[in-house]
Amino acid sequence: MDTADTRQVFKAAAFLVLTVISIPANIFVCYAFLFTLVAERKLMTADIILCHLAFANLVMALNRSIPQTLTAFGYKNLFDDAGCKLTLFCFRIFRGISISLTCLLSTYQAVLVSPATSKLVPFKARIPQYLWHLMASFYILYSAININAALNSFASFPNNTIPPYTYNLQFCFVSYPDQIGFVSGGLANFFTDLLFIVSMTAMSGYILLLLYKHSKKVRSLRISESGQSGARAEVKASRAVVTLVSLYTVFFGVDNFIWLYSLTVVRVAPLLSDVRVFFATIYTSVCPVVVIFTNPRVNSKLKFSKPETLASQTENSKSNV
Repeated sequence: MDTADTRQVFKAAAFLVLTVISIPANIFVCYAFLFTLVAERKLMTADIILCHLAFANLVMALNRSIPQTLTAFGYKNLFDDAGCKLTLFCFRIFRGISISLTCLLSTYQAVLVSPATSKLVPFKARIPQYLWHLMASFYILYSAININAALNSFASFPNNTIPPYTYNLQFCFVSYPDQIGFVSGGLANFFTDLLFIVSMTAMSGYILLLLYKHSKKVRSLRISESGQSGARAEVKASRAVVTLVSLYTVFFGVDNFIWLYSLTVVRVAPLLSDVRVFFATIYTSVCPVVVIFTNPRVNSKLKFSKPETLASQTENSKSNV
């Protein structure tokens, strides 16, 4: 087996693993929260964000991981031009939704753990009040940013000649007419992602700082049973959010670094595109796994969870991820 074949097998296996993990895991997270909504007739703000985040990750996996996996196994002509436009548009929108919701989740958790004297306290009521408005604004923002890329998506080119300033996704192409459109579209996505990444990183740093400063206060809360449970739930929630943000920053940091580099070349190598797509979609697999093992409302649906532990966890999951 030559180098090209080995690379193709490795690529197929990598995307297959992501697909096998991400789709069932995200469906399970959505099911767990919807089951809770039906049973309790309400969801906490953090749970709503996580449920929508799982849905966004699921759509990303369906629109990118599956086509990428099939292409790696040798399937060709998966879409026509209309299919390429729709697939790419959905992936890009929900990729943006994923990063913005992760940022919103870290911001809300920072608000929850902030002291009563903090300037963030008013947002504790405002974020739940305007949650759906914020989500709608994310959809509008990423639809506006990515509409041009969707319009420039094609299934193939005459004579199989790939023009300059084209992203080769293997199953579709995103081709720009000139360098200005190629660079401006890429920079718009890059700086939008950078804004959210910087914001969520700052919020996570703030959470860690608060947990460090208030460690003695958290210990004092353990005098009572309710204080002990509440403190544990708050710390677990904060750690879970920081974990998600850290993973997101790493994965999408690599994704955006490669994306920024690709703007400096006329033709983007397929291998480079595959690596970037892998890091852009790996979060769809890791995120639901973190949620399943850190959120009591979700892991209570797992058969191997201990009932007596779940009862106490669920009571104190108000602020937990």
